[in-house]
Amino acid sequence: MQTHHHHINSSFLQREVLLDTYFTGEAPSVLLLVNDGQDLAGLLPDTSPSVLVVGIHAGVHRRAEYGTAGVLDHQGYGAMAEGYGRFIIRELLPFLQQQYPAMTFTQHAFAGFSLGGLSALDIVWHHPDIFQLAGVFSGALWWRSKPLGGDYHDDKDRIMHRLIRSGGYRAGLQFFFECGTADETADRNNNGVIDSIDDTKDLIKELVLKGYKPEEDIHYLEIPGGRHDIATWKTAMEVFLQLPFFS
Repeated sequence: MQTHHHHINSSFLQREVLLDTYFTGEAPSVLLLVNDGQDLAGLLPDTSPSVLVVGIHAGVHRRAEYGTAGVLDHQGYGAMAEGYGRFIIRELLPFLQQQYPAMTFTQHAFAGFSLGGLSALDIVWHHPDIFQLAGVFSGALWWRSKPLGGDYHDDKDRIMHRLIRSGGYRAGLQFFFECGTADETADRNNNGVIDSIDDTKDLIKELVLKGYKPEEDIHYLEIPGGRHDIATWKTAMEVFLQLPFFS
């Protein structure tokens, strides 16, 4: 596998963004962007399909840059998410075209882990003209507009669920979600299922209501004993890269 290292001076983020690219073969046909790319080297299998994988290193303001564009969580996190999306579309993608002019990508995907997974999903959802697949590993889909308490309600206050519910069907999108049964211990509604699984399955329900087809458009992987860690995400990444999307 070929590996290259790059950096971009982003005007939108006002920082230098580090990138690692990984690919096999000479002309990958799929572009896969991955948030939290500083962890990516330990996640990729030794061999992969015809994919240019771009690991985008997180900055020191990760909780500001990742999130939902234009919608802060209840603690004020995500204030730079809109700027991060602009960096991806207006700076990163043109940069990659310049660096790899011989590569013609027929498919574009965006993935991430935890809060990075939420960010990837949000950007794909808002840019269906560019991306066709979102990969969400242990996604922070609990992202909420109110703190837990007496006036908090899942149906109204989970931000990504609300964005999908209020949006329209985006033709051609596919989604991959991974959860580990030991991802966390929190169970806010005391139903015996950890929150990360509940939040993910509830989001899938919202997508189905929009018209996306289970098994065809939505791929859900639940890993028994899987944790919120690199080892679990490595297992999930191997499954993710075997989706028909990458063939």
